[in-house]
Amino acid sequence: MTPAPLPRRLLAEFVGTALLVAVVVGSGIAAATLSPGDVGLQLLENSTATVLGLTVLILWLGPVSGAHFNPVVSLADWFLGRRSAAGLSLPDVAAYAVAQVGGGIAGAVLANAMFEVGPGLSTTDRVSGGHLVAEVVATAGLVALIFALARTGRGALAAPAVGAYIGAAYWFTSSTSFANPAVTVGRVFSDTFAGIAPGSVPAFVAMQVVGLGVGVVLTLALYPDAGEVADDVVVPHATDRPEEIR
Repeated sequence: MTPAPLPRRLLAEFVGTALLVAVVVGSGIAAATLSPGDVGLQLLENSTATVLGLTVLILWLGPVSGAHFNPVVSLADWFLGRRSAAGLSLPDVAAYAVAQVGGGIAGAVLANAMFEVGPGLSTTDRVSGGHLVAEVVATAGLVALIFALARTGRGALAAPAVGAYIGAAYWFTSSTSFANPAVTVGRVFSDTFAGIAPGSVPAFVAMQVVGLGVGVVLTLALYPDAGEVADDVVVPHATDRPEEIR
């Protein structure tokens, strides 16, 4: 099984994370403009666009990089796959994370430009006890879902399943399910409906890392050999026919 060259995978991760944040931030701006005064409707519009956008991005870019779009997923991929020589290497995880964070920032800037929102950092403080617990739950569930799908040979369902999970988590978690350090950092750069203040980021990211640990433990408890399919996370992204990728 031969993966795509690393530069191509990094491009896919950058573009995918950028467009994911552009979808989240852009639809948040549109929702606040079209439905002023109705926060519930705004969240419905924002979450619906995110579900659809994330599903499409996984289908589009997953065959190249796996469509992680999330440093937590990449780190879990390395940790679980390391014993069976599957998944990302630790240097690749670092490279993925740089591409993902850079993409997240670029996506927020792009959304601001499309809606003619002036540059600036978000002033929306999101830290509370409930929000932090919610980030652990959202991140742990995401990691466990992704590896369960890969381990049971249902990677083809990852795009709609992951999209559906994130869409549901918008509503069943008080934090609206950031569950992604790169997206969290990116959303700092838009002072709009979907933004998060810089001061809230360290706590959110810390809880996402805790959620990573919980998700890994849950995955190993349910599927002890899940690391053997790390190459199929989030979707299979290797081929027996290198000419088709190279």
